[in-house]
Amino acid sequence: MIILGVEKIGKSTFCSGAPNPIFLPIKKEEGIDSLDVAKFPTINSFDELMDALGVLADGAHEFKSVVIDSASALEYIVWEAVCADNNVASIELAGGGYGKGYGFALDKWKQLMDAFDYLRENLSMTTILIGHVKVKTFNDPERASYDQYQFDINEKVAHALSRWADFIGFANKNIGVVEEKAGFNKKITKGEDLDSETNYLFTKKTPAHPGGGRGVYGQLPSEIPLNWKSFQEEVDSLLKPAKKVAKK
Repeated sequence: MIILGVEKIGKSTFCSGAPNPIFLPIKKEEGIDSLDVAKFPTINSFDELMDALGVLADGAHEFKSVVIDSASALEYIVWEAVCADNNVASIELAGGGYGKGYGFALDKWKQLMDAFDYLRENLSMTTILIGHVKVKTFNDPERASYDQYQFDINEKVAHALSRWADFIGFANKNIGVVEEKAGFNKKITKGEDLDSETNYLFTKKTPAHPGGGRGVYGQLPSEIPLNWKSFQEEVDSLLKPAKKVAKK
């Protein structure tokens, strides 16, 4: 699973409700500082992360979910590992430049995805990647360009992770656009929070943000209150076998 969202919206809090989770906090992230959750010591390197995943792979625990907080911070650790492997100071210089360093980085992400798949296939553990977003213009080949929220990591890695994930959710407020008079017969538009008491998890891809899922995750309502209980209830309702109608 990938849970994306704007800053301070409650992504880590949402993930803390997953079945018996353990967090792998990545250096420079503070999302779980105030949460009472099981966690590894702060991950400072790619090797430390692989070691932590190896500990989980041993299976001597009762955890059902592992949460990476966050993939956006993890990208810098991956780059540091690539730089160390190539004895260079910058990802741009790895392999002689020309973007080769980002290819090496993608290889390391593939190692991680293999490790996550091992946990799922052998220990039935769910992996959840928390990610930050950036606003970037999307150049649509069929219509006018527009701004959208995008996963704030290298584009090739974002595509690889998005293909890997069974579910991508986007956390945000429910924002509407309203018009206001501005004098001289002019109007201005602005965003307005339509429900200040509730944050939401948006489950479908739209022109504004990522989203989507396979199987039952693709059948979820387009928006769900941002708490794991509500999310799980929606999933469970779709997994219940349909009642047979008695024939007359």
